[in-house]
Amino acid sequence: SDRYDNEYYATSPSINPKGPASGSYRVLRGGSWYRYPLFCRVAYRGSHFPSSRDSSYGFRLVCVPQ
Repeated sequence: SDRYDNEYYATSPSINPKGPASGSYRVLRGGSWYRYPLFCRVAYRGSHFPSSRDSSYGFRLVCVPQ
């Protein structure tokens, strides 16, 4: 639900940045296997309107054997 600003992360706190106080876009974190390798990184940040829908949005689960 964090708002997106292209310049925000350059000066944001390194722990739990909240995002700017206003704006229409929301942060889309992480990427998708369907996109270019650069966008697959968990550190990738993009922006979309809250009402945007796409089959490549969502979260991925990871199982680490113990």
